[in-house]
Amino acid sequence: MSFFRLRENQTHFKQEVIAGLTTFSTMAYIVFVNPAILAETGMDFQSVMIATCLAGATGSLLTGLLSNYPFAQAPGMGLNAFFVYAVVFQSGYSWQGALAIVFISGLVFILLTATGLRSAIAHALPACILHAIPAGIGLFITLIGLNNAQIIDINQGPIIDIILSNDLSNQQALVDQVQSAPPQILEFGDLSNPSVILAILGFVLMSILMIRGFKGAILISIASITLLSVALGITSLPESAISLSLDLSPTFMQLDFAELFQGSDTSWLTRIMDILLILVAFTMVDLFDTLGTLYGTAEKGGFLDKNGKLPRMNRALMADAIATTFGSLLGTSTTTTYIESGTGIAAGGRTGLTAIVVATLFLLCIFLSPLAGLIPASATSPALIMVGVLMLGSVKKINFNQLEEAVPAFLVIVLMPFTYSIANGIGGGLVVYSIIKIAKGEFRTLNPVVLIISLLFVLKFILT
Repeated sequence: MSFFRLRENQTHFKQEVIAGLTTFSTMAYIVFVNPAILAETGMDFQSVMIATCLAGATGSLLTGLLSNYPFAQAPGMGLNAFFVYAVVFQSGYSWQGALAIVFISGLVFILLTATGLRSAIAHALPACILHAIPAGIGLFITLIGLNNAQIIDINQGPIIDIILSNDLSNQQALVDQVQSAPPQILEFGDLSNPSVILAILGFVLMSILMIRGFKGAILISIASITLLSVALGITSLPESAISLSLDLSPTFMQLDFAELFQGSDTSWLTRIMDILLILVAFTMVDLFDTLGTLYGTAEKGGFLDKNGKLPRMNRALMADAIATTFGSLLGTSTTTTYIESGTGIAAGGRTGLTAIVVATLFLLCIFLSPLAGLIPASATSPALIMVGVLMLGSVKKINFNQLEEAVPAFLVIVLMPFTYSIANGIGGGLVVYSIIKIAKGEFRTLNPVVLIISLLFVLKFILT
């Protein structure tokens, strides 16, 4: 265990194992959600599930070995939706062609990482943006937790939409629809729902255990609520604990590069531009999702140096680049670092051993997937909410008396949860930061990397 420098990082083997179990329990949903989303394109569910586990195991293993940080990886939510709805359904590629694009984007990530460009981008981010990222991620992950726990309901069709979409001449029909419309966009869920009650109980239990200084408080809470959910009959036990369906052939090495360049001269040029735009979108989203997650969770873990930078960051970035490339060969969308890593860090994870434990659990999940599906959202959601509590403290480092810092930082914080995207939050903050600098006549002091990124985000916002 000397490789992980456990004593130097003020941790021990048991603590790292508990942290790994905690992280995996909060992100195990991806084992089933990712294949369910990709299956909409016609991909084989079981094959994608195996590819998801292998990609998650590869990314987490490489992160632990290369960087010695407790960051876990798996095919990313949002990126898998982009794969399905934008690349396949909207742009018209087959899933085989879409996998080829993911493979190319993985090679781009490797090139950007090997040349140090990804690290240069991270180091160019202004301090106000860096301090805002953990708080934004904290609110984002809290929103996910509250929604998964059904503590909040996100209403569809608020009143203003009804008014704008109706014939105003039919006043009685309009009045009837407005009266039956949800009064607000967000509101409390059904607090009499047993699953919601369990989630609230889990958060209370977790809070008490952490306040009392219990080691493994998050994992204890997750295990307790899972057992209680089974005992109450809310969660059903699987018929079998072991899955022996291990056929990866339906998606393995099914990439179709020829499809990307088919057609006449005109359509060939159109395809090239289309592919480039998709690659830019993949790159921007994955790059800033990963950077945001790394900085946000690293600050909470105390991994940043005195200058606010993350040592060995390039190694962590290389891990997700390799995992993305490898994952596309297996048959899954882009692999990225998970914000749920924060739960393991909150549980005491400080080294790459935590990530190794997650990788091991992903491999075991190929055979024990029925058991992984046993953990209900009511058990894991409180952990996400608690991470939000722990990460919000970074706002203390933002100077809200200086609007030129406060406005970009505020946008980072609010856009992450309200647009459901880490990348959108960072992008929106950087664009406004650049505009403020130019408006103040400080164009020469604006970092060229920040300006280029801002322009790319403007392009991304317009195109997507």
